[in-house]
Parts: sequence; C-alpha cells; structure tokens
Amino acid sequence: MATTADFRNGLIIEFNGELFTIVEFQHVKPGKGPAFVRTKLKNLKTGRVIPNTFTSGVKINVQRVEKRQYQFLYSEGDTFHFMNTEDYEQTFIDKNMIAAPELLKEGEMVDIAFHAETESPIYCEMPNYVVLEVTYTEPGEKGNTATNTFKDATVETGATVKVPLFLNTGDKIKVDTRTGQYSERVKQ
Repeated sequence: MATTADFRNGLIIEFNGELFTIVEFQHVKPGKGPAFVRTKLKNLKTGRVIPNTFTSGVKINVQRVEKRQYQFLYSEGDTFHFMNTEDYEQTFIDKNMIAAPELLKEGEMVDIAFHAETESPIYCEMPNYVVLEVTYTEPGEKGNTATNTFKDATVETGATVKVPLFLNTGDKIKVDTRTGQYSERVKQ
C-alpha cells in the first residue's frame, strides 16, 4: 500500500473498484485544516477524466502494469488484432482502448499495457508519430508554402488529415497520433 505522497503522473491506482491513471495532481496545504491532494484521474476502460480530492496521507492501492511490444496485424469491426513478435502470441483489443485507431496501419509496432494480476490488456500506446502516405487530396499548388491554409487529405489508413496546400497524392507525411494533426512531409 502506498500513500498520497507517492503520487506521480502516470501512476495507475485502483479507485472505486476500477483502474485509473493519474493525469495530474497538486498537493494543497491550506492555512486552516488538513492538507489534501487534488487530482485528475483517467479511467483506463472508458477514457473519462474525473476530478477527485484525497486527504493527505490516505492509503491507495497502486496497480502493477507491464508494457509489451506488439505488431498490429489487422482489424475486424471494432476488434484489433496484435501479435507479440517474440513468441508470436496474438491478442485482441477493442477499438476504444486505442488512442488513435484510425491512424494505425498494418505492421505498426505499439506498446500494449497489461494489468499484472489479471493479465488482461488495459490500453494500447501508439508511437508519437506515424508515417502515412496520402492516397487522395486535391492537386497541390507549387510554391504555395507561405500561407497557413490547409486542405483535407485521405491517408492510407482511411483517416482524413488537414495538410498544407502544397502536398499531393502519393506524398508521405508524418502525423502526430496524440492530436491527429499533420506534422511534416517526409522526403522519399
């Protein structure tokens, strides 16, 4: 058992019978009354973020999580299939456990977090950036790089990303998986 003094961002705890990760926390010592810790907790199953206040020093149940690297194979409806490249074990994850499933292409390596006690997958962590090919966009205008204007582009996974006007079909772009936004063009 740990206490609120052990709080840190990313720590996974059991709270009200469910698993939560600490998104942010703040120790508060008011002039009058006991100290407390104000937190924002993210439910690992639903993804919902809730605020909660813990009395300072209260005992919490820290959960152990193991991350393993898996390769994305294919998706079937809302179920995504992954394979461990070391022992070829396959695991299946629901779409809502993945931060940006529309940017996941076949063969991409991801980290899947497993709850150590139950061996059940909790969430899938994608790399910060993925390189995708633009499969369709309106024709680009050569030399139009000065304006901050964007157009829609469909990438190889089927997702739509806002890109600058100078990009064409067939260009490879780097997309930030945390925001889903265009980052830069990749030279071939």
